[in-house]
Amino acid sequence: MRETFHIEVIGSDGEEVVTRISVRVGNLESAQERALRLFARARVPQRRDEPAHAVRVIDGAGREVFHRTRFEEGD
Repeated sequence: MRETFHIEVIGSDGEEVVTRISVRVGNLESAQERALRLFARARVPQRRDEPAHAVRVIDGAGREVFHRTRFEEGD
């Protein structure tokens, strides 16, 4: 059964949500993979001053079920 997850990319200040998308996938692992791909794109040097700080996945009930910061990515 497919489930809705909300993926939020957090800005450099650690508070501001710079990107928010909703995805319908079959399981949490698929949502995590999608979140990590989105996070990688958000960290590519662009016009923004600072890269994204973190990404999180929130389930349909509003609980944070996954969180990754740029420091956990090996920076």
